[in-house]
Amino acid sequence: MLIEFISEYGLFLAKVATFIIGFLILVAVLAQVKSHDSSGNGKLEIKSVNDHFDDMRDKIRESIFDKHQLKLFLKELKQSEKKENKLAKENAKNKGSLKKLNKKNIYVLDFDGDMKASGVECLREEITAILSMATADDEVIIRLESPGGMVHSYGLASSQLARIRNAKIPLTICVDRVAASGGYMMACIANKILAAPFAVLGSIGVVASLPNFNKVLKKYDVDYELITAGEYKRTLTMLGENTESGRKKFVQDLEETHVLFKDFVSDYRPNLDINSVATGETWYGKKALEKNLIDEVSTSDEYIFKCSDNASVFHVQYTQKKSWQEKIGISIQAAIEKSIDKMLLKVLNDWSTRH
Repeated sequence: MLIEFISEYGLFLAKVATFIIGFLILVAVLAQVKSHDSSGNGKLEIKSVNDHFDDMRDKIRESIFDKHQLKLFLKELKQSEKKENKLAKENAKNKGSLKKLNKKNIYVLDFDGDMKASGVECLREEITAILSMATADDEVIIRLESPGGMVHSYGLASSQLARIRNAKIPLTICVDRVAASGGYMMACIANKILAAPFAVLGSIGVVASLPNFNKVLKKYDVDYELITAGEYKRTLTMLGENTESGRKKFVQDLEETHVLFKDFVSDYRPNLDINSVATGETWYGKKALEKNLIDEVSTSDEYIFKCSDNASVFHVQYTQKKSWQEKIGISIQAAIEKSIDKMLLKVLNDWSTRH
């Protein structure tokens, strides 16, 4: 049984490798083709979340109310809207047309982070747009999902969120799945952090891995020379022979980055026992609440729906125009990921049925 499983798993890995190699070749070819749309302009979209909820309520009412109940409800709704419009006009006269009337505004953004925190390019545009209108009476909600990545990339993403805090606008971050490492670096900036019960948070640590092929090169009598100016211009290398002093310097740099990370989190969450959570570990939502990593256990849907009763909620999204090459690449990537998921599921199912 074990030999058969290993054989199938090897075939699965071969298929995955074939897909990935094919994809990389296609991307490399497309990268050489000049894009037909080099404008690079993006588009800002703002949608009313309240209207979305109202539409859903209307559809439910149409299904469960009889004709008499629906007619009576619509009559009452019309009278209520008439009173609200009258009150809004009076407020506009008293406070000025550019002033707020009776509800605060809440702006909802989404950030889905990869290793490079690529979404920061759209995030900075969204935040700039919001800061041009928002006041301290408003609120910004970020639905954040990220397992972390490069330090400098997430440092920039965190700096974008700090712009909201610096403008004295309340910032709430909702984590439905994961905010770890660089993701938590962003989350800790919020005035309030909410997380779903099984969301993963923490990983306040720094990690680096580097393969070394020096022994392989020596085996085949291949010389590798690395010439630098400055003792620590290159501490560890993939091809050269690493020294103990270079290794120590590399570890020292990691530790210094970890200290900066801990100080950063402590600045924004001073009540957090940083030494007990800065171990690189992660915790699920309820445990994260006990550790003071978050302020409340709640999903983003629950929080936003609750807020919509007393505020005007808007979803803000900045999208960049994609060239036809990028669109093809995204489609191919999605197809590959779907195929890999199917093959992996098949292997796991076959293994579980035999055992």
